[in-house]
Order: sequence, then structure tokens, then C-alpha cells
Amino acid sequence: MERRRQEPLPLGEPDGMPYSKGLMARALLRAGVPAEPAYLLATRLELDLVARETRAVELARFEELASDVLGEAEGAAVVSRLRRQDALQGVDLPILLLLGGATGTGKSTVATEVAHRLGITRVTSTDFIRETIRAFFPLASMPVVHFSSFEAGASEAEAEAGFLEQTRRVLVGVEAAIERSLAEGWSMVIEGVHLVPGMVPADIEGALVVHAVLRLESDEAHRERFYVRDAATGGLRGMGKYLDAFDRIRLLQERIVERAERSGVPVIESSNLERATAELLECVVSASERRGALR
Repeated sequence: MERRRQEPLPLGEPDGMPYSKGLMARALLRAGVPAEPAYLLATRLELDLVARETRAVELARFEELASDVLGEAEGAAVVSRLRRQDALQGVDLPILLLLGGATGTGKSTVATEVAHRLGITRVTSTDFIRETIRAFFPLASMPVVHFSSFEAGASEAEAEAGFLEQTRRVLVGVEAAIERSLAEGWSMVIEGVHLVPGMVPADIEGALVVHAVLRLESDEAHRERFYVRDAATGGLRGMGKYLDAFDRIRLLQERIVERAERSGVPVIESSNLERATAELLECVVSASERRGALR
């Protein structure tokens, strides 16, 4: 199996790399600590090291200062989450992380962040797979893959049926990517609207499969994502077509979430992307513990 290059818990090493306030703050943010207390605790740890003239934080001291800064209950919970995430270095199976959700819910951002934290170097999207299928099947032979997920239907009433038909076609390519990944022993993150609960495998022998769905509860927050994406890409992913089809996008979100709830797939609110990243990491840790995948 290809070994994942995962970041260790950033406490520093007595004879190696010194403690890094920046790396610790980043780890705390990923563990769900809000920005201000995360940087406060990271700074407190740094000042403590200076006072004690040492380069690394002992775990017991980290737990003590976390309780001082965050409160006893929250400090203990954060330390537990970080230790459990650190234990993922011992997962003895390839990890297959599937992240679904409607257009604009932050899938690519969260998937990339979680892949980095887990040391997974192979990240792809169902949109990329759909584009590959389009290259081999012209519009006349497979028209459904030549439209965006929210455009695969002549009317709003047909939107769900068109989307599901497109999903069936795209999942053929997704299954091929999964088979190749596992044959080589690779871990992989796949994100995309087509990863619909109940339509993708929930369990694969020889792999740790983790499936989750992102959701934006607020209409306003969902609309805002398209403005942000438009600005971030310099108009390459213009917001116009997304806002014009906003009702369809929200409808598809409802249907995906309903299927997730029926299938027992975790649904993560993504209005705060840092928090969503932490929750998705927690899903991976919990799945590894249930599966007994830690060595």
C-alpha cells in the first residue's frame, strides 16, 4: 500500500524540528477550534517553551495549557480530537473519501484541505470524470453528460430525473477510478455532486470507505458562494448561470440530503469551511475506529 504523507501532531521535537506556532494554530483550527482561541493557545504554548528553554511541547503540558485557555471540557475534547486524528497515520488500509453535495457547497475546498491533512495526494472530482466521458461520447450519443448537473432536464420538474440519469453515467467512470486506485493500493479523495448516497458503494473490501455530504442551510449563504467563486476565478466560473438556476440547485441539494439521511450518510453544514473540514476529519477518524483499521 502506498504510504500517506500525513502531518504529525505539531508539538516539536527535542532533537529535530522546533515547535511551530503557525502549524499548531492550523492544527487547532482543523480540530474545530475558532480562530482567536486557536492562535491564543498556540501563542501560549510558544511562550511556555521560551520560559522553560525547550524546543518541544510534552503532551501532558499541551493538555494542561489547552484546559487553561479553552476551559477544562473543551480543552480535553480538542486534545482528544487531535490525538485521534494523529492516530490516522496508523490506518492500515487505503482510504477512499467520497464527498458529495450540491453545486456551490464548498466540496472542492473541503476535499483539498482534508486530503492535505490526511496526506492523500490523489484528489479528483466527478466533474473531471464527466469531462473525460464527454470527450469520448459526443452530444448525439450521450447528451445527458453534456450539461451541468442542474441543467440535465428540460424543466425544473425534470431536473431530478435528468440529474440522476447523468449521475448513473458518471458513476461508471467513478467506479473505474476507484478500482484503479485500490488495485494500486492508493488512498484517494473524490468530490462531486454525482456522489449521491445510495448510488455509490458504502463498503469495499480492502479499503476504508468514508462518504459524507455537504449542505448549505441558508439560501443567502449559498448565493454568496457563487459571487465569491466568480471573483476568485476572475469570471471563469461566472455566477450568472448558477444564479439563474439557483432554484434547481437548491432542489438538488434537498434531494441529495434526503438520500443521505435515508442511507445514514453524514450531512455536514458547510457555512464555515474550517468547521466542515474538522467534521469531515472526525468522520474519517470515527470510521477507522469502527472498522478497526488502526494498527
